[in-house]
Amino acid sequence: MSGRQKALLAALALCAGGSAWAGIPTFCERTKEVSAADQDRVLRFAGVVKRELERSGSRVALVSRAGTDLSRFGLLYSHAGIALRDNPASPWAVRQLYYACDESRPRLFDQGMAGFALGAETPASGHMSLVFLADDDSALLEKTALDKPLALSLLAGRYSANAYAFATRYQNCNQWVAELLASAWGRPDGLAAPREQAQAWLRAQGYVAGPVKVPGHAMMFAGQFVPLLHMTDHPVEDIHALALQVSVPESIEAFVHARTPWARRVEMCHDREQIVVRRGWVPLGAACVPAAGDEVIPLMSTIKRDKDDGD
Repeated sequence: MSGRQKALLAALALCAGGSAWAGIPTFCERTKEVSAADQDRVLRFAGVVKRELERSGSRVALVSRAGTDLSRFGLLYSHAGIALRDNPASPWAVRQLYYACDESRPRLFDQGMAGFALGAETPASGHMSLVFLADDDSALLEKTALDKPLALSLLAGRYSANAYAFATRYQNCNQWVAELLASAWGRPDGLAAPREQAQAWLRAQGYVAGPVKVPGHAMMFAGQFVPLLHMTDHPVEDIHALALQVSVPESIEAFVHARTPWARRVEMCHDREQIVVRRGWVPLGAACVPAAGDEVIPLMSTIKRDKDDGD
């Protein structure tokens, strides 16, 4: 595999996972080790996320994580799931799709919030977004997400990191979340073809997937030869326009916000010095710079440990 192909796979692998690393699904070729200081920082960050979940008064939240660097596509968040207060695995565990590398197939996975946060590609910094829904939507989503047969009926047999949002040949993690929302709120009649019904409802409701803008025809061409990336399900005009209709967390959040303007959003980020918490729909941005009204939590003990590790 060429360097260009590897870069494209890394950039578009929105939710590829593999053999367990510290108990969580990881990228198939992951080799990086997380230092004790980084792990401590991320666990503290996960604690703040869980605090917000517990304070919300809700039983379910749409949760998104900045896991893979998608900056070349103008995206921050890569991976979405459903956090459930009463998840049988553990309180506020995230129900999500991931790609099981050892089995070469997508799976559903319930992951604790600490593990979900540790799945970020760069533990020195991280972003997480929580969206709390209106009561009726929240109750329907919780019921649907906890219905394992239904959740599994929405799982495709073949995975593609850049799956076209309106076809059933492939699926990525965010597309599974979008279709779960559709199944919860669209209330399709019967389950003969649940994915088709979910996608039809999303189209009818004006759901816009992406577009993910690929920076150049050479990169688009290279993607045709990279495992876990597929172009055969995408409309030819999208490929020529270098704009793929792929479900990403921003697409799902925008759809929820348009459907329910009063839905609540909490975004959190961290670097080596602090955690920033922002409530509202104005994005924090990749730099994790606080603004007036944001909550800032210092990470002084983590900074000291980083310095000690370097001595």
